[in-house]
This record gives sequence, structure tokens and C-alpha cells, in this order.
Amino acid sequence: MASGNANRLLALGGAGVLVIALVGVISWMAFNQPARGAPEQPFSLSDTRGGTVDQNVFHGRPSLVYFGYTNCPDVCPTTLIEMADWLNDLGPEAKDVQALFFSVDPERDTLDVLQPYVASISDRIVGVTGSSAEMEKAAKAWLVYARKAGEGADYHMRHSTSLLMIGANGRLQGLIPYGTPKDEAMQKIRSVLLKNAPPARSTEARETTAPHAG
Repeated sequence: MASGNANRLLALGGAGVLVIALVGVISWMAFNQPARGAPEQPFSLSDTRGGTVDQNVFHGRPSLVYFGYTNCPDVCPTTLIEMADWLNDLGPEAKDVQALFFSVDPERDTLDVLQPYVASISDRIVGVTGSSAEMEKAAKAWLVYARKAGEGADYHMRHSTSLLMIGANGRLQGLIPYGTPKDEAMQKIRSVLLKNAPPARSTEARETTAPHAG
């Protein structure tokens, strides 16, 4: 009888360990897999090159996408400067990559504010802004967190800080967390975003969704 009880206890213990291990594996996978969101969510915004931007902007070429704002004291400018540096160092490898900066503070980040801001960092980066309602749609489509904090004109924004890597198929391929070392970030771009990426659509085709001024 004692032996039988011991065997049952061992069996139960083994099953418990297995369950804990499975929960651990599932949790690890959930944490490490990029959130998918609803990338086909329609929205309509404007960019700093005079174009109209909608959900189709993510199709046809790989994209590095960041949601931030111009009054951000450190994280946003640092991320954009690093992104510009990575693209510069990648050279021809990243010629088809589009770099998009969506403002989560469109109330203050009008095109007149956003255009010189991104231009001061890199001509590769396109700023995107518009109404608060439309920007909220774009942010929610990618499960980006963005909330106003504080009162009055000196409020700031709390927001997600990871850079999104979106494939030419319009799907999230991965994230580059804030503070990722340069070599690691560039390796991610090469192995996740650029690997097997199809050739970009022609300029004429892209201009149907994001025409440039002048």
C-alpha cells in the first residue's frame, strides 16, 4: 500500500512538473512573439512629404515604424537618430526600407512642426500625423500604447518605445526594443525584416497611396 501511494505521489509530482514546464514554455512564446494587432484597420493621415497615408502604406516594401512625439525629451529622438544611423550603415541592403514616424501627439505635432523635426534627423524618415481619432486607429492597429499624462500645455505622452519591423506583406515581423545595441539591431533588421523580402513596388505604384508634393 505504501509503495502504491509513493508511486501515485511520484506520478502526480511528475505531472505537476510537466504542467509547470508547459506553462513556462507557453508564457515564453507569448512574451517573445510580436503582437499582431489588426493591421488592416482603416485610417487616414498625412505625411511630411505631402502625401496621404492609410493602412496600405505598410504593403509593398519593408518598414521600420516608430510611434512617438516631438516633445519627447530623450527616447524618441534617440530612437530616430539610431534608426537613421542603422539605415545609413546598411546602405544598399536597406534601400527599399521605409522609415515612418507616427506622432502619438498629433494635437501639437502638426505638419508644420513635424516636418522640420524629422528633416533635422534624416531625409530617410517620413513623419506622419493627422487627427487624434485617426492616429488612435493607427496606433491600436499595432497594439501601440499611447496616453496623455499631465494637465495643461505641458503634458507629456506615455507610449510604447519599441521600434516595429513590418514586412512588405503588411505584417509585423518583430520588434527592436529601446536600448538595443547597434550590432544586435542591425542583425535583427537583416535576419528578420530584410531576409526574403520581395523587391519594392515601383515608385509609380507607391505614389498611389502616398503621393509626394511637388
